[in-house]
Amino acid sequence: MKKLLLILSVAFILVSFNKIIIDDCFVKGSVKGINDGEIIYLKESNENQELKTLDSTIIKNGKFDFNIKTTEPKLCVLFHKDINGIPFIVEKGTVSVEITKDGKSNNAKVVGTYNNDEMQKIVNSSKLISEKMNDFQSKNMSLYQKASEEKDEATLIRIKSEYETLQKEYSNSFVNYAETNPNSFVSALILESLVVNPAIDFARIVKIFNSLSNEIKNTKQGKKVNQLINEIETKNQAKNNLNINGIAPNFSAKSPEGKTISLNESLGKVTIIDFWASWCGPCRRENPSVVALYNEFHSKGLNIIGVSLDQDLNKWKEAIVKDKITWTQVSNIKGWQDPIAKLYNIESIPQTYILDSNGKIVAKDLRGEQLKAKIKELLDIK
Repeated sequence: MKKLLLILSVAFILVSFNKIIIDDCFVKGSVKGINDGEIIYLKESNENQELKTLDSTIIKNGKFDFNIKTTEPKLCVLFHKDINGIPFIVEKGTVSVEITKDGKSNNAKVVGTYNNDEMQKIVNSSKLISEKMNDFQSKNMSLYQKASEEKDEATLIRIKSEYETLQKEYSNSFVNYAETNPNSFVSALILESLVVNPAIDFARIVKIFNSLSNEIKNTKQGKKVNQLINEIETKNQAKNNLNINGIAPNFSAKSPEGKTISLNESLGKVTIIDFWASWCGPCRRENPSVVALYNEFHSKGLNIIGVSLDQDLNKWKEAIVKDKITWTQVSNIKGWQDPIAKLYNIESIPQTYILDSNGKIVAKDLRGEQLKAKIKELLDIK
């Protein structure tokens, strides 16, 4: 029994070690058209999509190299002051980078490891389609302008349709790759860039992601794609919930005094959810009429809960006092990142939802006399 436990313990240690093993990625670069002594930078994108410098090296005899430790594949970029960023995938093995600078143009070839070879294939195939698109534009530009001047709708529609077909061919070349290469890290990179594109079938993206190997799903990019998918699905669900006759999602946040208040405990016979902020000019201009509305109908059953997209607690408090707001106010002091704003899919303010006594959404974004008329109708005031 003790021997069995010892074997299992050793096996567990080996499995754990394999998960954190660090591999070496060797980048061997050659350059033409760039002088010796100049610097090549190695950069990586952080969570805010900002490029952070990880390392740098000097070109010697037309060559440069990096030695990078990594526990999983990741996307990095090589930079020089006179060339565009050159993306490559850091992974175990030797990556060969050939850079050629000729005047204002530059070309790069990145090969040597599985994923870099795959990415180079995608780059090459997409270039062919890009060239077709550029050729189409140059051949049809004058024809399009002439058709526009002559209001020749048939020609305009034909040219647009043909160009859209090329655009679809371009995007589908990437989607098709991800669909047929579940073990490629490049597939995760493709999905990360396409998942937020409204022109791409979201359901297809989700299906492709679900088909990826667990190894790819568990990379930084794989986890990011999963996060984006979840956010989009939540947003889509929120849109469905926020239709007229839907039940307004409950929420809670702190008042200016620090008390936690929920929507459900704030419901009256009629309730207005008012999204605003102290820095929002249109919101502040609307406040006097809302104050008048509240003062007239609160005693008859009208409640308002204001959700502020402020980031400064003091400015929020000052605006409440200055605008003579007396109804319930809550905020997470996170601006556009406020979770309530995200829950309600708020992309501009002021924005309002009008609820009945059961929390059902009966109207949205009414102003002035229209809002007053709706409140009177719901309160059954003649």
